[in-house]
Amino acid sequence: MCLIVWAVGVSSRWPLVIAANRDEYWARPTLPLAQWQTGTGQSITSGRDLRAGGTWMGMTPAGRVAFLTNVREPGAVNASWRSRGELVTRWLEGADASADDLVSALQTQAHLEPGSGEFGGFNLVLGDVATGVWQWVSNRLDGARVLPERWPSRRLSPGVYGVSNAALNTPWPKTVQLTAALTGALTQSDTQAQLEATLWSALASRERCPPQQLPATGVPQAAELALSSVCVDFPEMAYGTRSSTVVVATAPEGGANLSKPWKVAVQERTHAAGAPPTEQRVAMQWSGV
Repeated sequence: MCLIVWAVGVSSRWPLVIAANRDEYWARPTLPLAQWQTGTGQSITSGRDLRAGGTWMGMTPAGRVAFLTNVREPGAVNASWRSRGELVTRWLEGADASADDLVSALQTQAHLEPGSGEFGGFNLVLGDVATGVWQWVSNRLDGARVLPERWPSRRLSPGVYGVSNAALNTPWPKTVQLTAALTGALTQSDTQAQLEATLWSALASRERCPPQQLPATGVPQAAELALSSVCVDFPEMAYGTRSSTVVVATAPEGGANLSKPWKVAVQERTHAAGAPPTEQRVAMQWSGV
């Protein structure tokens, strides 16, 4: 996934809202959003990558949430690196008691198993609705590989956040654009339908960034331009936005605490080259523990 914005604890009515686009090569085999079970019996709601396994974003009935983006690093792909999709699935399966435990385990593994425990550049966001803890971690610092003990990590307080293929809240134009759309939707929407409509419209924007505002990430300028829109359409590389996802958690009347269940609506629109999008919806509830 290449562009995600989310609001945590900003609205008492909608305590969690996520809007995301996943960009990928058209040929990469993928399953759309669905509820499925891992080998350990854990129920997960997510799409799935059929080439390497794992997923880019998912959640569980108990209120664990995780999503990731790649860090853009041209020419740095290593076939021996593990799939970043494992990171999301690992958190959702619940083997690690906390986000800190997962990060510590990854850092230890990277030290003990040089090479075999390594991932390509990632931004990973881990959430636990039951405890209210959200954390971002990356294995890149200013776009460069760093020792595990120097991985940047941040506990996320209530707020609106955005991440693309650089560090958290890096002000790439498309990240700023989608973050502003989410912020506006939270304050100006009277109904959930209005909130969702605003986010779908923002996720579909193919407006490219003016050349003078493009980030410099090491790819050719033509590629930088093609990747600069919220919804990517890059037919020359058979690449683009493969799916768009909107997640809205609605709290019951009286507040966003979990004394009563939150209703969670997860919607995904799957895109294929030259074909209209298909839509999948999953509804669930999150309760306190």
